[in-house]
Amino acid sequence: MKHRLKITLAAALQLLATLPAVGVSNRAATRRAEAKGLEAGAQVTLMSQRGETRRRRASEALAAAVWGGERILFEVNRVGARIEYDCAHGTVEGKILVDSRGRFSVSGMHYEEHAGPTRAGEEDNGYPVRLTGRVDGSLMKLTVTRAGNKEVVGTYTLARGRQAELVKCL
Repeated sequence: MKHRLKITLAAALQLLATLPAVGVSNRAATRRAEAKGLEAGAQVTLMSQRGETRRRRASEALAAAVWGGERILFEVNRVGARIEYDCAHGTVEGKILVDSRGRFSVSGMHYEEHAGPTRAGEEDNGYPVRLTGRVDGSLMKLTVTRAGNKEVVGTYTLARGRQAELVKCL
C-alpha cells in the first residue's frame, strides 16, 4: 500500500512540475503572445514512450482585434468573429484557436448579399464555410472554402489594425 501511494504522489508531483511557474517567464511569454496577436497560453510538456520530454505551446486563442485587407474586414472578438466582404458577410461562432505554427481552421457561415433591399426569406440564405489560415505577427493569410463542395470563396491577406478596402454592392 505504501509503495502504491508513493507512486501516486510521485506522479502528482511530476504533473505539478509541468505546470508553468508564476513569475517573470510567464509575463514575458504573455507579452510575446500578445505581440503575435494571440491570447497567452500554457506550455504543455509531452513525454514519449522512451521517457524523453519536450515542450510545446498549447493552442492559443486569437486575440480580439480588427484585421483588414483588400475586399475583407475580419473582426475577431472574444466569442468568435464577424466578417464583411464586398457583397457578403459571415460569422465564426467560437474562439479561433491558433497552433504553435500560427495555423487555424474553424467553421463559419457565409451570407451572400446583393444591391437593393433584402427580400423576405433572404436572411436565411447562408451556407457553411471553413476558414483556414495562418497568423504571422501582424499578418494573416485566410482562405474561405464552401463546406459542401470545397469551392474556394476567396483567399485574402490581412493585417491587424489595417482599414478594410471594401466596395459594397450597388
